[in-house]
Amino acid sequence: MNIVLYIFAALIYCALALDAWHSKGCSVVRGAKLQIKRGLLLLGFILHGLLLHVTIFPPNAMFFGFAQALSAMFWVGVGIYWVESFFYSLEGMQRFVLPLAAVTALLPLLFPGARVLPYAANPLFKLHFMVANMAYGLLAIVALHAVLMLLLERRLHAPLANSSSLVAKFNWLDTLPPLLTLEKLLFRLIVAGFVLLTLTLGSGILFSEYLSDRALKFDHKTVFALLSWLMFGAVLVGRRCYGWRGRSALRWVLTAFAALLLAYIGSRFVLEVLLHRAVI
Repeated sequence: MNIVLYIFAALIYCALALDAWHSKGCSVVRGAKLQIKRGLLLLGFILHGLLLHVTIFPPNAMFFGFAQALSAMFWVGVGIYWVESFFYSLEGMQRFVLPLAAVTALLPLLFPGARVLPYAANPLFKLHFMVANMAYGLLAIVALHAVLMLLLERRLHAPLANSSSLVAKFNWLDTLPPLLTLEKLLFRLIVAGFVLLTLTLGSGILFSEYLSDRALKFDHKTVFALLSWLMFGAVLVGRRCYGWRGRSALRWVLTAFAALLLAYIGSRFVLEVLLHRAVI
């Protein structure tokens, strides 16, 4: 039964993405079609969330690995996209978010993850786990925004410099919201993601101290997470104090997310898939 629901959730995401690519000449969808697409997206989001809960939290146990981490990350991203679509015209972004969500929704079928039993029921751990997944999902969308903004900026300048360049031929970029709208949304998401990442690190320190009487365990995961937190903080300070914007700020954002990805996904992927070792 779960397999059918996995496939159904992925098919909803794929159908909406294909519709977005098929109608890429139209940047704004209104009326009944918009309501139907929002309803289908919400259905896919709910199914995806239920499957994550069943997969990660079976009775009296917990399973978690890089596949569940990626799936949860893009599940949060779909939820953010759905909410923001009520305030911004984000049809152009649907064709990028949803294919990734479809792929990652199916990953737990192939990689079930490691059993995390000793402290799965601990309320502090569950709080840390939920906040962490919201933070990483939000910052994944931030990274996607940054990539699209870099492409859109190159698209705007390409006709002046070289009309035969590859980016200049990406007509679908014209369906994205204006750069100023994307930039405003980007920094709103960064602020929210930074707050959640701060709570993640704080709750992680508390849980580590509760579990092992050590506030910080300086393994590579902690180092990369702290490095990412410092870089996202630097982006916000630079924006506030020095008016950072454009390519420099976007590259900082992508570098910060790369560090976070190494901390959150990298170790699990290497240990589970390449070394075939369980990791908690």
